[in-house]
Amino acid sequence: MTRPTRVRIDLTAVRDNYLYARRLHGGRALAVVKANAYGHGALACARALSSVADGFAVAFLDEARTLREGGVRNPILVLEGAFNAAEMKLAHELDLWLVVHHEEQIRLLEESAIIGRFNLWLKIDTGMSRAGFRSVDAPLAHQRLLSTGKASSITLMTHFARADEPGESMTAQQIEAFDAATATLEGDRSLCNSAGLLVWPNARRDWARPGLVLYGVSPHGEHVPELRPAMTFESSVFAIRTLEPGESLGYGATFTATQPTRVGLVCAGYADGYPQTAKSGTPVAVDGNATTLIGRVSMDMLTVDLSSLPDAGVGSTVELWGPQVPVEAVALASGRSPYELLCSVKRAPLVYARPEDSVAQIRECDRRIVGV
Repeated sequence: MTRPTRVRIDLTAVRDNYLYARRLHGGRALAVVKANAYGHGALACARALSSVADGFAVAFLDEARTLREGGVRNPILVLEGAFNAAEMKLAHELDLWLVVHHEEQIRLLEESAIIGRFNLWLKIDTGMSRAGFRSVDAPLAHQRLLSTGKASSITLMTHFARADEPGESMTAQQIEAFDAATATLEGDRSLCNSAGLLVWPNARRDWARPGLVLYGVSPHGEHVPELRPAMTFESSVFAIRTLEPGESLGYGATFTATQPTRVGLVCAGYADGYPQTAKSGTPVAVDGNATTLIGRVSMDMLTVDLSSLPDAGVGSTVELWGPQVPVEAVALASGRSPYELLCSVKRAPLVYARPEDSVAQIRECDRRIVGV
C-alpha cells in the first residue's frame, strides 16, 4: 500500500499498561480485548499478553473463537454469555468462561445435556439497569446456578455506570448495593472496569476487568503518567497550498483565513476513522511539532495549519493521535469519546512495533513494572 496513512501499535506498551493495572488492582485481571482490542488488533494484543495475563475478556463467542484458533490458551470470559444451546456447547468445547446475566441463560444451563462444568460469572445489576439480575434476585440466581451441577465456580460481578466521574456518588452506591446483595454468597468478586480500577480503590476485589487503560488511555480524561498510549494514528502531508486573507477552506467554508495561511493536505479522513466532527483547533503534531486542524474533515483527507512550521512540507509526518497528541484531547475537541475513536479506526493498516519480544524481554518488562 502506497498511501502513507497507518496505525502503529506498540505491543510493549499494551503489556506495560496491563501489568500496571494488575499491580494497582492487587488481584487478578482479565485483559479486555473485545471489539478487536478497541481497534488495536485482538489476536496480536492477546498473543503479546499471553505470557503475563491472568485471562482475557471478549464480548461474544466469535471473538473468543478467533483467539482460540489463533493459539491463545489463557482463560477467556465471554461477557455477553451464550445466546443459545449451540453456543453453550461450543463454549464448553473451547473451554470458555461465561457470564450469566438473564433468566434464559440459567435455563440453558438447566436444560443442557453437556457433561462437564463451566466457570460462570453471575452478573448483578446494581444500578446500570442494562444487564444482570436485580440485586434482590441475586441469591436465587446463584442457588439455581449451583443446582444445575454445571458450575465449577461462580464469580460475582457487576458493572459501573459512572465510575469515570469521580465526583458522582453513584459508584459508591453501586459498591454498597453489590456488597449487600452478595453478603451471603460464595465466590470471587469482580467490580472494577478501567475507571473503577483507577478512581475507586474500595472497589478492588478478586478480579479486575481493565479495558481502555490497557491501551494507554484514561477513561476519566485525566493524565495517568504510568500509562503509555499504544496506538499512533498517523499519516503524511501530501500537498501544500497557501490561503490569502479572506479565502475559505473546505466543505461548508468553516475556516476563513485572516492572514496568509500555509495549509498542509493530509491523507486521512473520516473514512479512516478520524472524527468528522473535529473542528478547527483540534490538536495534531507535524514532525513532532504541535499545530492544529483547520477546516472540515473530509472523507479521505483533512487539512492542518503549517503557518508556524516553515520546515514542514510534503512528506512530513502527521500524528493525529498518539504519544504527542492524546486521543482524549481529540475526543474532547470533536465531542466524541476515546472509546469510539479507537474502535472506529479502519482502512489504514495496523503496523505492530515489536510484536514478538523474547522471554527475557518479557521478564525484564515484568521486573520494571511490578518490581519483581
